[in-house]
Parts: sequence; structure tokens; C-alpha cells
Amino acid sequence: MSIISGKKVLLGVTAGIAAYKTASLVRLFIKAGAEVKVVMTPQAKDFVTPLTLSTLSKNPVHSSFYNEEDENALWNNHVDLGLWADLMLIAPATANTLSKMSTGNSDNLLLATYLSAKCPVYFAPAMDLDMYIHPSTSETFKKLEEFGNIMIPSESGELASGLVGQGRMAEPETMLSFIENDILGKLPLKGKKVLITAGPTFESIDPVRFIGNHSTGRMGIELAKTAANKGAEVILVLGPSSLKVTHGLIAVIPVVSAKDMYEAVEKEFDNCDIAIASAAVADYRPKHRADQKLKKSDSEFAIQLERTTDILKWMGSVKKQQTLVGFALETENELENAKGKLVRKNLDLIVLNSLNDKGAGFKGKTNKVTLINHKSEIKSFDLKTKAEVALDIFNEINQL
Repeated sequence: MSIISGKKVLLGVTAGIAAYKTASLVRLFIKAGAEVKVVMTPQAKDFVTPLTLSTLSKNPVHSSFYNEEDENALWNNHVDLGLWADLMLIAPATANTLSKMSTGNSDNLLLATYLSAKCPVYFAPAMDLDMYIHPSTSETFKKLEEFGNIMIPSESGELASGLVGQGRMAEPETMLSFIENDILGKLPLKGKKVLITAGPTFESIDPVRFIGNHSTGRMGIELAKTAANKGAEVILVLGPSSLKVTHGLIAVIPVVSAKDMYEAVEKEFDNCDIAIASAAVADYRPKHRADQKLKKSDSEFAIQLERTTDILKWMGSVKKQQTLVGFALETENELENAKGKLVRKNLDLIVLNSLNDKGAGFKGKTNKVTLINHKSEIKSFDLKTKAEVALDIFNEINQL
């Protein structure tokens, strides 16, 4: 899945022959998982129809502040459009529109929206060779980049005039790749590898029954998504869970038992930069697993248990450069127990939550945590969604 999956993309289309490529561009954004809205200059409609782009984007296309033919027309709010977007791309960006962007001229809806945008703005120049190399155009490029806008360089090739040279708008695939790489390159965890364990483990009694717990894996999955959205390559070792994970930077290793989880962690741990053990791993497993389903009888039944490998303790004993984070779900003496676990298992950070706090723990979408680092510094947080908790945890990891 693309790094722009789930992002809101505002595509600005201006009056250049390359506008015909925007149909393919919209389809690429949609396929990558983005939501797309299109704003056109009035003249751009001579090159590609709003009907085409609205059909592909599944959103209305706007080209004016209001529909003059509708007596009850609503105002197309350029401020709302600018605030809606996670990123804006102007493609094709003609010399005329680029010049207006650099001077603050807002004589159409697209330009007014550009001036209202609070998100990163990319522009893909498209013009003839002589226009592209003109000193005024070069100054426009320079000024727009000084404003913080990001130029997607034009390509060299055959132009509409018949000339061959610089000025051809980048291909849709090139633009998408450029934006993805630009976003990824600016993310704080770019180049880092994060190992996360999540979910329960199931320890078999017989082919039918098992010992397990109520963990859904949601907290670990939110941690994985947060890490990936910050640019990290994520290995998610996930116990049995009904929740699905789809992200281009998350590789899921499904496991069932504590032994399975340990073997996966042992294989990946040495190469990771950050490891977060959020899984609810069974401390004990049946010493003998029955090959056939155990039959009910009138007598009492006992299961002999043996210890499973303490995965977090093992990671703490062999870690080198890794930042190691553990979880402590407690019901009594919460702070003392968490501090003890932090020391015993050689952690850099421990995330404490208590089943005594309403809305915390298993099954729900919220959690209430206290973070304790290796310097014994304590930060307590209010009840939040697990996605927000994941962000708090990574903010603390960054400070470490």
C-alpha cells in the first residue's frame, strides 16, 4: 500500500494540453488509496471535462466560485477546500498559473484555494521549451520553492509545438512516485526498522481447546501503523486476531503460540532499531498436548503447565543498539510493578496500563497509559484512543 493511502489529495488542473493526463493521474491516486478532489481553472475544461474527473474521483469537480446558471447556487468555499487537503498537486501547472501563484493573484477558484492551502503544495510545470527556459519562468520556480512549494521537474521530450526539449509534464506514474518518495524522505523514522509484537497467543490443550486471553492486538496494530506512517519499515509479529492490517511498510508475521512468537522475534530482533513488545504472551503452556480431543468425564481434570520463554526478558538480555519498549498491564501496585519490570527486563521504556481504569486494557478502542523511561521519569496521560496512545508512545521514543 502506498504512503499516500488514506490521504486527501487536492488536484489543481490548469489549461495546458497535458491536462489530458490528469484522468490517469486521478486513477493512480485512487488506486493508491487516496481520496481525491479536483479544482480546475475555467479554461482547463477545454482540455479535459469535469465529468471525466468527477466520475474518476467520485467527487464533484469545481471550476468557479459558484454556478452562475443556478439561482440558488452555493458558494464553493476555497478556504474549506484548502483546509481539507493533506497535499495539493497542481498539474499541469502552466506558466500563467505559476506566475499568478508567485505574486498572489487569485482571479479564479484554483488560485484562491492555493493561497488558502495549509498542506504541502506540489506543482508540475508544463509548457513549451522557450517558455520553460525564459528568465521570468526560472524566477517563478525559485520564488515558489522559497515559499515552500515543491516542484516536480518537467521531463525532456517532444512538445506540443513540435520542439523537443525540457517542459514536458512528468508522467502520472512519475508524479505519484515523486510525491511518495518526497513524503517518505521527510518522515522521522525513515530508514529505521521497527519490530512489534501484538495480540494474544494460544497455547493448545488438544486439537480443539487452548489457553488464551482477551487481547485483540489493536494496540500493537496502532503502534505498527503509527511507525509506518512515520516512515519506518515495520515487522509486526501478530498473534491470533480478527483485525486486518494493510500498509505498504508493514510486514505481518502471523503466529499462534508463544513459541511461534519467540522464534519470529529471535529471527528479526538483531536487525531492528526499535522493538515494542505489546503482545499479551502466555506465561505458561500445557506441558503435554493431547493428540486427540479430550473427552469429558465426571472426575476432576488437571492440566500440568510449564513456563514459556519470556520473550521480552530475552530481548533485554541480548539487546545492543535497540530501543526496547515493554508493556505492563496491572491490577494492583501498578507503578511499583511496572518499575520493577522495567529494571528486570532491561527496558528503555515501559507502558503501564491498569484494568482498574475504565476504558483501558483489552478489547476496547481506548487506553489510558503511564509511560516510565529508564531514567525513572514518569508521564501520565488521560484516556485516549489507541491510535492517539500510539502517537504518544512514539513521541516518547523519539525523545529517548
